[in-house]
Amino acid sequence: MLRSMYSGISGLKNFQTKLDVIGNNIANVNTYGFKKGRAVFKDLISQTVSGATGPTDLRGGVNYKQVGLGSQIAAIDTIHSGGSTQFTGNTLDLAISGDGFFKVGEDGGENSFYTRAGNFGLDQNGDLVDGEGRYVLDTGSAKINIPLDATSMSIGQDGSVRYVQPGQDELQGTQNISITKFANPGGLEKVGGNLFQFSANSGSPEDNFGAPMLEGRGKIESGFVEMSNVDLSEEFTEMIVAQRGFQANTRIITTSDEILQELVNLKR
Repeated sequence: MLRSMYSGISGLKNFQTKLDVIGNNIANVNTYGFKKGRAVFKDLISQTVSGATGPTDLRGGVNYKQVGLGSQIAAIDTIHSGGSTQFTGNTLDLAISGDGFFKVGEDGGENSFYTRAGNFGLDQNGDLVDGEGRYVLDTGSAKINIPLDATSMSIGQDGSVRYVQPGQDELQGTQNISITKFANPGGLEKVGGNLFQFSANSGSPEDNFGAPMLEGRGKIESGFVEMSNVDLSEEFTEMIVAQRGFQANTRIITTSDEILQELVNLKR
């Protein structure tokens, strides 16, 4: 069977995966804190027809003669560039300007996840939670509580949560929203629900965990949310490239099939 046919098949599979990644990016163009993906290809092994020889006194050197056998997926990267921020005016909507992730999970830090989506709210006990009820954790991995009788509240760029209670003129509160920065955010695992989980290649979440604006961690902007970093113009351009690449590989298969048909027709 012609090697070109199998090369074309490998190309079809790769461009299908690329289209899958592009489709997921476009589907999440308005998802808070979403980080787009990127499919990267690499070539498969090459079959050596003849080896290389070095030069001699009588003849120069000869290069390798190799025929490639197709392509494969090298990586599906997660691009952690910052998305645009959208003003909401809601004090509990938070965006990170810079590096890092909010830590959400159980009180005490068990079963924790990390997110850039800062559309938070309060539950009936006054605890700061995400859209699925996970606690937003402070620098001590404890849940953050705002008294139900508080008349006003504010969240500073350093993550400090302050509020005013009846009969008091000064801001109260000692908790700070935490930010976790990873050595390799591209190594984080997407687990759905705008959440990431650390992996063996992301770095430990304990290595750079604490208050915002320290040790390279970003600052918090209250009243804003971070949008997806998907660029529709870029995605549609990549879609066209993937579509044409897919069509070109189908043409390789068609041409290979026509050649095989001619060989079969030699015997009448």
